[in-house]
Amino acid sequence: MNLSRKLGLFLGPILFFIFCNLPIVIVSEKGDMVIAIALWMVIWWITEAVSISVTALLPLILFPLLDILPIADVGANYGSPIVFLFFGGFVMALALEKVNLHKRIALNIIKITGTTPNKVVLGFMIATASLSMWISNTASTVVMLPIAISVIGLLIDDADGFTKNDRNFALSVMLGIAFSANAGGIATVIGTPPNSVMIGLLENEYNIEISFLKWMVIGVPFSIIMIAISYLVLVKWMFPNKQLKFTTSKDVIQTELQKLGPMSGKEKMVLIIFSVTVFLWIFRTLINKLLPDLGLSDTIISMLAAVSLFAIPYNLKKGDFLITWGDTRKLAWGILILFGGGLALAKGMSVSGIVDLVANTIATSEISILFTAILLIFLMLFMTELMSNVALVAVLAPVVAGIAMGLGIPILYLLIPVTMASSCAFMLPMATPPNAIVFASGYIKVHQMAKAGIILNLIAVAILVVMFQYVLPILF
Repeated sequence: MNLSRKLGLFLGPILFFIFCNLPIVIVSEKGDMVIAIALWMVIWWITEAVSISVTALLPLILFPLLDILPIADVGANYGSPIVFLFFGGFVMALALEKVNLHKRIALNIIKITGTTPNKVVLGFMIATASLSMWISNTASTVVMLPIAISVIGLLIDDADGFTKNDRNFALSVMLGIAFSANAGGIATVIGTPPNSVMIGLLENEYNIEISFLKWMVIGVPFSIIMIAISYLVLVKWMFPNKQLKFTTSKDVIQTELQKLGPMSGKEKMVLIIFSVTVFLWIFRTLINKLLPDLGLSDTIISMLAAVSLFAIPYNLKKGDFLITWGDTRKLAWGILILFGGGLALAKGMSVSGIVDLVANTIATSEISILFTAILLIFLMLFMTELMSNVALVAVLAPVVAGIAMGLGIPILYLLIPVTMASSCAFMLPMATPPNAIVFASGYIKVHQMAKAGIILNLIAVAILVVMFQYVLPILF
């Protein structure tokens, strides 16, 4: 255990006890208790003294003990519909991975985009982003990495060795995979956890619903823009591979596809369930208008997909199903708990008056709305380089909602770009799992990732500010 984790382990509860016993009241008795709990959680989240999912369980213990909320009310957050929406998404991702459908999709995308060096980079980025919309960005990066290493290996083994152009190509591929995994997840509700934390907060606290399709209307264009800019920054500016030629990359992709063989029956069944689920998510609003008594929600659709994958037999005689409960050993249960903890903390901030205090303080100040938005987006984006983005959104989203109310603007205008900013960590290896995974390949140095990442971070801030100022007022 490193020093920061040891310090964090003790500093969290110590600050909690100090804050609980201050001689003055800052917000209210309950409010000060919630701030104390939030401090403890933030310190454990930043230092990762214990698992971030274990930290998310603290409200379940401390809120009832300190008479902030009864345990039934706290526990309800851990079983929120948004938690089950993500559970269904996780199960669907498990099925895609189990039958290797995700790898087949990725390889075919790379095959279609072409085999010149820049087109190969673009192919890897599109394939990674496409996967990250539906499965975790970690899983999509893990799928793409060995394929990328195989292609890069062709350059190392060629006649002229590993030249500067070869190194630039390797850097572009590796960073392209990481950056597109991060940006691709923003496109859908289930693509990255911060999206779901924000949507859960809006539904739980403010009765505001953003449908799967509505989010895609915002998320997909932003993802496409960020991936396109990332591609141009990498291959045209930072790491150009001029005059680099190779023809055997097509063989590598073809070999990988041959290893998978023809599409199996299980793959076809999973693909059908996946396609139907996405169709229902996209056209849910229209279906509900045509069949008003049906009452479909994104969570119901997600759970229907999950149960179908468990319940529809591939071979009834042999008792062979698409996935079994044993497969859920790989499911990210900790993230589901983390959602619950974030929603519980938000509820505590709401009932104790913290959000109202923030709103009233901002309302009585003379802060420029645009300046506040820029500052919040900038802070969120650069803070997420150092700590878990979902933990950060869990803590800051209720505060940002309070700031929006204080400024007298719709909550969505401020909350959406700030939440999106949390998934735009391109600068440091420890910022996101995709960054860490490609860094571990050995082809990237920290200063190279930081050099490209800082530019993309600043571009992301600019795009999100434009979205806040011009796009969201049109959509909402």
